[in-house]
Amino acid sequence: MYVEILAASTLITGAYLLGSIPFGLVLSKIFFAADLRSIGSGNIGATNARRVGGWPLGLATLILDMAKGAIPAAMGLLLFGRSGYMAQTAVCVAALAAFLGHLYPVYLRCKTGGKGVATAGGCFLVLSPVAVFSSLAVFIGVTALFKRVSAGSLAAAATLPIAVYFAEKSAVFVLGALVFFILILLRHRENIIRLANNTEPRI
Repeated sequence: MYVEILAASTLITGAYLLGSIPFGLVLSKIFFAADLRSIGSGNIGATNARRVGGWPLGLATLILDMAKGAIPAAMGLLLFGRSGYMAQTAVCVAALAAFLGHLYPVYLRCKTGGKGVATAGGCFLVLSPVAVFSSLAVFIGVTALFKRVSAGSLAAAATLPIAVYFAEKSAVFVLGALVFFILILLRHRENIIRLANNTEPRI
């Protein structure tokens, strides 16, 4: 029991520290001597990184932000499996820790974190691949229709809990996906206002 508690505590702490690494900010400073926090939307995620370094920087940031969600989730499944409420809860908390690290990175004094969509996608790509691909289809469709990444991101996040329910039939995973959605919604509140006012930048 104590070994499991120690393993879970170590995983959760490591997940948060990994999630806190601002890959977009680091890459933009290394290759373009630019600070994403003072450019475009000021966000450290893939969309703003693309504005600085084009698609290569945006894609690299996207992959790394997804990886820092996927790795803790995969480690959680490796350590605890996915059978039973306790195991699923431990895995979800580890995934959530990585996600919160991205939103509130300790290396940036818990400020100027990202919106969390890519990291959430990485987490659930491991926990429920079918649900993620369903949400990805929604993201692509909504983004193509409205030419706004934020609209696609919000639609995909809203789809995730529903898709997880049908794909996994796990109350713990569904609750986890719902928490992710609520946090993503809160992080996009300025985007929602701009969407409502039709002032959100297009692709």
